[in-house]
Amino acid sequence: MQIYLYAKSGHTIGLEATKRCAAIANFLKEFDPILCTSDFRAGAFAKDLLGVRRYVNIDVVRNLHNIMQKRDILIYDTPEANDDMKKDMKEFCTLLYGIDSEIEGIVVDTSIYTKQENPKLEKTIFFGDDDYYNIFLALVEKSGEFDINLLMGHYFFLGNEKIFDKHFANVIDEEEYVETIKDSKYLLTASLQTALESLACGNKPVLFKREDKIYDEKLIEKLNLPVIEANDLKDLLEKFDTSINEYPIISNFNIISLENIKEEIKEKIDLYNKLTR
Repeated sequence: MQIYLYAKSGHTIGLEATKRCAAIANFLKEFDPILCTSDFRAGAFAKDLLGVRRYVNIDVVRNLHNIMQKRDILIYDTPEANDDMKKDMKEFCTLLYGIDSEIEGIVVDTSIYTKQENPKLEKTIFFGDDDYYNIFLALVEKSGEFDINLLMGHYFFLGNEKIFDKHFANVIDEEEYVETIKDSKYLLTASLQTALESLACGNKPVLFKREDKIYDEKLIEKLNLPVIEANDLKDLLEKFDTSINEYPIISNFNIISLENIKEEIKEKIDLYNKLTR
């Protein structure tokens, strides 16, 4: 009986689901789970930066049956799964967990994102892992120079860093993602998952909303996470500074416990092993 985690990922989607699934895979590492991503580079990112041991490329969730066997266990984070597909997966799998349904809440790997006493970087901006429509690039090209660190996105187009070098004090390679999130006291990001990772490190993130993304408004409101919007980078960074100076008390930041799920999985695997000996 094998555990699989499927994360929808890619150059137009980003890595938020991959980061959540990687956190769960690491928590369940005693069962040697396999992370499935719909883009091979996402799996490599999870292995190289997030500590995931095993990964494979599965382009869409409906193709999981090509590698899974009946009675395997599946954890998934994707909008692809409709009601009919979920019904079929429940019949096929011993256990089935959907992130945001059976697993609902904040998912962050606290073994990686640890609290920092003295963050090395004062202010950093991280747009996200993807900029397929050049939204951020367009903002930057119309702007001046800014004394702030920029963390590159995993799927940023090759060559964009030369443009960013002209506008930011320090451009940080995406391979330093984890260290940068941990070491940035104030983080301006359009990724809610990255903001949650920053909070887990004891830092102070500010979320700015992208026009091409959908956000969990209930969670944002529950946390009291500061949110800003702007169509101009200068305006955006000015609002960021204001948010820093008036940073609210973050409430209800509770990372979900997966202990019950781990115990349920262990019971099913132990029973399966007894029956198949």
